[in-house]
Amino acid sequence: MNNQEFRAAIAIAVLFLIRMLGLFTILPVLPLVADELISSTPFLIGVALGIYGLSQAVLQIPFGMASDRFSRKAVITFGLVIFIFGSLVAAMSESIYGVILGRFLQGCGAIASTLFALVSDVTRIEQRSKAMAVIGAGIGMSFGISIVLGPIIAASFGVNGVFIFSALVGLLGLIVLWTIVPTPISVKTNLDTKVVLDKFSSVLFDSSLVPVNFGVFFLHYCLTTGFMAFPFLFRDVGISDGDHSIYYLGILFMSILLMSPFIWLSDQKGRSRLVMQWMVVMLLIAMLGLVEGTGSTALLLFMVVFFVGFNLLEMLLPAHMSRVVAAGTRGTGMGVYSTFQFMGTFAGGVIGGFVLSFGDISTVLYVNAGVCLIWLLLLFRLQSLSEIESRTVDLRSDKELPANEVLEGLLSIHGVLDAVLIEEECVAYLKIDSNKFNEADIQQFTQ
Repeated sequence: MNNQEFRAAIAIAVLFLIRMLGLFTILPVLPLVADELISSTPFLIGVALGIYGLSQAVLQIPFGMASDRFSRKAVITFGLVIFIFGSLVAAMSESIYGVILGRFLQGCGAIASTLFALVSDVTRIEQRSKAMAVIGAGIGMSFGISIVLGPIIAASFGVNGVFIFSALVGLLGLIVLWTIVPTPISVKTNLDTKVVLDKFSSVLFDSSLVPVNFGVFFLHYCLTTGFMAFPFLFRDVGISDGDHSIYYLGILFMSILLMSPFIWLSDQKGRSRLVMQWMVVMLLIAMLGLVEGTGSTALLLFMVVFFVGFNLLEMLLPAHMSRVVAAGTRGTGMGVYSTFQFMGTFAGGVIGGFVLSFGDISTVLYVNAGVCLIWLLLLFRLQSLSEIESRTVDLRSDKELPANEVLEGLLSIHGVLDAVLIEEECVAYLKIDSNKFNEADIQQFTQ
């Protein structure tokens, strides 16, 4: 990447990091301060935790489409302003209903799809995977930083301070957007990030994608309901609220260390599905262990098990989705995937709050264990991939061949399973079998 592309990738990664910080810092805090909010009930606390997922799920794709028609920066600015406003509404609220409204407005700033599209506009095709890796690192860091920062801010400034922090990082996002991120000269048709409505239904009902989409739904359901239980489990074993962040930091550090052999195993041919199944088993064990275990050692052990499973599945599920989708539909696939993810967050808050209204923490964890069991059975329908990959190819713009001839030529190459061509931008999207595909075979179209 050249300096401008690297700066742009770092800046967009920072925007993702800021966005996630603003949404996630409240997760480990809100259940603990329920008594401070007027009209608070376990159900309404759950709604407040998960409601941003509903607005994200509904608006993610419309925001992306709006950014194709208007400028990317205008849509991102609009989303960040709504996010800041929602944070301030929640910060000034003394009742749970005000917090719910604020969290809903936070989610209405659904700019993730637009940020991904912006990456396509400000990087060259051959550098895009590097830019996405930088952004992926930012997204990965955001969750860990959030759950460590949340209890620290709450201990010093209260729950209102957490929402004010969200507003401040939103403001920082605006500054980064308009001072560091380059303004794209043109909006590009990148099918790796763009949702194509004509393809939406085919992707939604694709049998090979159903286990992946429901997988991310269940994963974020378990995450949201988990944070309705974890803070109280800490209290039960005598860990003070102000020390929660230290324990979260240690748990995340240990889970990252223990993930390494599973990451290596998942990279081995045909092992990805098996590793995902074992990670769901680990989530199941964690839920049951948190119910049956006694003492701080058992609590920390099973929370490490939970986060090993969660973090690895958070990596493997989108990677699997990007490989199994048809050529030229990755953006649409990610749109559907993200919708299921945010709906899982919303369902986790609502169902977790409902269960807590009639039961206790143990009941929530038993229900989660049942969800993991259903998920495990569904994973047996997951397509086992060996060497299927997606490629984006920058074609020669000076090669005057009819588009249908270029497409037929690409499809005739050994190892190319599917191809989609964007003629006006000289870009082809391929689905290949890397065991059979030879890079040299496409040089006639690229050089």
